[in-house]
Amino acid sequence: MASITTTATADTAQVLLAGNDRLSPEALDFATRLRRARLGLIVALTAVMMIFVSYSSAYIVRQGLPTLDPRTNTLVHDWLPLRLPNFLLINTFVLLISTITMELARRQSAREAAASVSASVPSSTRLNAEAMPWLALTTILGLAFLAGQWLVWSELSASGFYLATSPSSSFFYLLTGMHGIHLLGGVLALLAASAAATLRKSAATRGVMVDVSAWYWHFMTFLWVYILCLLEFAR
Repeated sequence: MASITTTATADTAQVLLAGNDRLSPEALDFATRLRRARLGLIVALTAVMMIFVSYSSAYIVRQGLPTLDPRTNTLVHDWLPLRLPNFLLINTFVLLISTITMELARRQSAREAAASVSASVPSSTRLNAEAMPWLALTTILGLAFLAGQWLVWSELSASGFYLATSPSSSFFYLLTGMHGIHLLGGVLALLAASAAATLRKSAATRGVMVDVSAWYWHFMTFLWVYILCLLEFAR
């Protein structure tokens, strides 16, 4: 049987699938579950990406389109350039830190899962205890990011930029709001993964949940950086 130690590589799927003809049924089952979960995540993220691609296209096209002014019955350009609040940079830094802590949680959970499916290495409760603080810290940072977004929206509202003020402000609220909703889904996934550890679910189950949640979180971070660049440079 292949030897899998607690110092196994962070990519559990590669560890378990290498030489899979010699692995235990538990290891093969975990590797299969992990591959299926990742495949399902890819399908879901593809749909999310298509949504934001369509929003981005509409954002760029709308900037150059005139609209009919009912008062003068003439075509006018109603796109008002929106200056992004400086607090968005702080919020972005918070999200970038959270993706690092999420990756640390994923790697720790991967080592725990690799150990649990190896007959030569017993499951380690110490590993589980080490993974939990990273999940908790990521959750806190995610909630801090959402709270920061609320402060940004409040600052814009105080400056007179509401959802219906202009097309530019409408797109800002649409893009950042949709991202916030999807990130909230990631926070709920992190809470579910933490609950699985608290309820003493198997290390394999926790490994799958944390792995999928981590890749989702990384995608949300990348998506936020993309949205920020779009709003800053495509105007």
